[in-house]
Amino acid sequence: MFRHGESARDNDDKETGLMKTYVITGGTDGIGAALARTLFSRGDRAVLVGTSRKKGNQLVAEAALTPGSAAFVEADLSLVSNTRRTVDMLAEEYPAIDGVVLCARFMRSHRSVTAEGFEDNFALFYLSRLLMSYGLLGPLEKADQPVIVNVAGPGHDTPVAWDDLQSTRQYDLVHAMFMTGRLNDLLGVTFATRHGEGPVRYVLFHPDTTATSYAGEFDPQTAAYLQQQRMLAKPATHVVPPLLRLLDDPPTPPLSAFHLFAELNVHTKLFSAKDAERLSRLTDELLAKVSG
Repeated sequence: MFRHGESARDNDDKETGLMKTYVITGGTDGIGAALARTLFSRGDRAVLVGTSRKKGNQLVAEAALTPGSAAFVEADLSLVSNTRRTVDMLAEEYPAIDGVVLCARFMRSHRSVTAEGFEDNFALFYLSRLLMSYGLLGPLEKADQPVIVNVAGPGHDTPVAWDDLQSTRQYDLVHAMFMTGRLNDLLGVTFATRHGEGPVRYVLFHPDTTATSYAGEFDPQTAAYLQQQRMLAKPATHVVPPLLRLLDDPPTPPLSAFHLFAELNVHTKLFSAKDAERLSRLTDELLAKVSG
């Protein structure tokens, strides 16, 4: 695991509490990078987790010229073992974390399985977010107004295929992404049920169509479509203001959901506590099989 960033000034500010700390997965591209630049430009610390050392180092260098700072952690979060190690390192390095923003995703036109045996969307877009959410609970609880923002497109009505959570029967990129988004909705429900009495707020966030990096591996038809979408979509910087509002003034309820600035109803069947508990049991069984 590679880590780059921080300075003597950062350590001093950490001790005096002058600098807030935000962890951003998928922090070197798109929405994550746009948010990071705003955070360190205003004097906060952005801890970026991603796979591109070049992009990570570039953001760290940019931050060195601002009132804030950045640190980069190189990690492939599609592997449960890597995510666990990353969580442990972050929790040790940053005793208090003010916010965690979950942006990491990697899309594929074809079905792909990780070395640990999980479908890639399921592993990166769901399991890594679950492990980050629960694994960083301790440092979050030490902050004044801690919040987790899961950028996963909440509220879509794609049914959960309980007997095929990892799209083994018939893989389709769009369907796999939407269904994994539904799993994140239920993750938020379970987290709020278990930890709603504590200080950490859980927010599900929909950025709407945004010109991100669209990181992934695509067939020609899908690549052409995404390029067209990128040209028509709003820039990632337009998503920063609603995200900052959530980080600076977290909602009061243990669980909430937003489409940009508009609040969504989390008291519908899409956020079923029964379904959330069912998913939690299935997930625990899968994670128990992975060592490391």
